[in-house]
Amino acid sequence: MEQLIIQGGRPLRGSVRISGGKNSSLAIITAACLAPDVSVIENVPHCRDVLTLKGILEALGARITLADDRMTIDAQAVSHHVAPYDLCRTMRASFYTAGMLLARLGKVQVPLPGGCVIGSRPVDFHLRGFAAMGANVLTEHGYVHAETPHLTAASFFVPRSSVGTTINLMLAATLAEGTSVLENAAREPEIVDTAVFLSLMGAKIKGAGTNTITIEGLHDLHGATYSVIPDRLEAGTYLIAAAGTGGDVLVEQMIPEHVGALLTKLEECGAIVERNTDGVRVRAGGRHHGVDVDTAPFPGFATDLHPPFASLLAIADGRSTIRETVFESRFGYVDELRRMGADIRVEGDRAVVNGVPFLSGAPVEALDLRAGAAVVIAALAAQGTSIISNAENVDRGYEHVEEKLGALGASVQRVETGTEPAAVAQAG
Repeated sequence: MEQLIIQGGRPLRGSVRISGGKNSSLAIITAACLAPDVSVIENVPHCRDVLTLKGILEALGARITLADDRMTIDAQAVSHHVAPYDLCRTMRASFYTAGMLLARLGKVQVPLPGGCVIGSRPVDFHLRGFAAMGANVLTEHGYVHAETPHLTAASFFVPRSSVGTTINLMLAATLAEGTSVLENAAREPEIVDTAVFLSLMGAKIKGAGTNTITIEGLHDLHGATYSVIPDRLEAGTYLIAAAGTGGDVLVEQMIPEHVGALLTKLEECGAIVERNTDGVRVRAGGRHHGVDVDTAPFPGFATDLHPPFASLLAIADGRSTIRETVFESRFGYVDELRRMGADIRVEGDRAVVNGVPFLSGAPVEALDLRAGAAVVIAALAAQGTSIISNAENVDRGYEHVEEKLGALGASVQRVETGTEPAAVAQAG
């Protein structure tokens, strides 16, 4: 277990380059294993979730190398249909292997996935889709078992416009017999990114980025080379951190349209936002003021940026509300921010935030990936030193976080849990 020691009160200044999209990478790396061939994926982040998926796919028979941000995937030997429990239990996206293995091998045994505890994300949506495509599906003893002589095309309404369900069924449908139609499909950039890669593999997909995706199944696919889009959630986190610390940061190698709703809310708060074709600069325009936010599927305000944005609103003048419409248990970060002096209460599906003059450094916990981003931003803005435990949760989605923040002028130190206080003080 590791901790991040952050001495707050230093405005972030400078530029930061955004890594490849974590969520896109997880879908695309899995998609590469649909073909008994070699694929090369570039702009892959070295975050914990990607490394976990690498281990899962290697256990299934893939041979994978990762050098810098370039991943080479040789999926010719994928032949095992049982995914390893110890790795799958830590990450929600491990369930993408179900759609891939069902399409590639006709059978799969995969543990029910773990990951962030942020609310109900039932895999029964995925399972209903597999069943509609002709698979026999059984859940018992913590595992999903699915098998079919061959997948057949289906028309399927995706409940809640689920991103995970859309990706999993898209993977399965590429090798199904006939033409599948996904109605109410998710429209997130990661869906489009995955569809583009699948198309390079030979798949016939239309409508990605709209509510209706059509997939014409083929007998086989081939390897491809592709570069993953920038991580819009990492970009959004650094933009929020710039505003929250009263700083001036240029976030490079990002796509502004992927975080349009966030940029609008930052401007409503009083931040100065400058867009260009390859980045966004955010400057604090004085003390910020509260705004109201409703999370929503893309192109709305991303649920994964809700906790980081709450840290900014915690020190903004006035009252703000954040209504969470995607995950009902997203509010785990609230108690951690309260430890630092934030005035936040949860009322049903809303967090009501009354801004305070300042936050104070405190021992807090990164309860999950985005809650971890929230406490990091709060610690950067706070007066004094904060100790953030379970830093591994931050590492799940943020590559080299202490190095990137350090280059912007932050004081961030990583230590092993149990490090003597004197050693920590000396390191700081």
